[in-house]
Amino acid sequence: MNIKIVLKLLLLPLVFIPHLVLAQDALLRSGDTIELRIGGVPPEEVQQVTGPYAIDGDGYVNLPHIGKIRADQTTQSELQRAIENAYRSQQIYTNPSITLTIPNTARFVNTGGEVKAPQRVPFTADLTLLGAISASGGFTEFADQKKVRLLRDGKVTIVNVRDVRKDPEKDIRLKPGDRIEVPQSFW
Repeated sequence: MNIKIVLKLLLLPLVFIPHLVLAQDALLRSGDTIELRIGGVPPEEVQQVTGPYAIDGDGYVNLPHIGKIRADQTTQSELQRAIENAYRSQQIYTNPSITLTIPNTARFVNTGGEVKAPQRVPFTADLTLLGAISASGGFTEFADQKKVRLLRDGKVTIVNVRDVRKDPEKDIRLKPGDRIEVPQSFW
């Protein structure tokens, strides 16, 4: 079999599962709790390192044997590599394998205004603007669907949901901490 065909077949699943890549590379921030699992170390050491860790207010996570590692504003995969490298460079473990996950309960998107059930929607990697609105019961009869506000990092984006419904490619992927405000229509 041609090597190019084999490579294409091996890479093909990555085209159809981009949400898994996005989930792995969620941007971490102060206040997040991460679940750390370690492998490639003696069994008695696994219990000492594996477990939940909180990213402190200064943006660091404090780990056994290596101390504080910068975690704020890094992705999960970047932090995994940094922890593995720290254990190697300090000669604590020769071949550690770190896996990080973020519990879904630790991250939310808030919906408010003219939705039927304003709430904190648990964040998932595939959550979109329309998905969060649907999870909040959809729009009330008084909602202005042309001027939905997405508040992210101190910036406001106005979204015409009717346009998004016509072209689903325009549906915005949400990030933890996003806020969606649906204003009242003034007919």
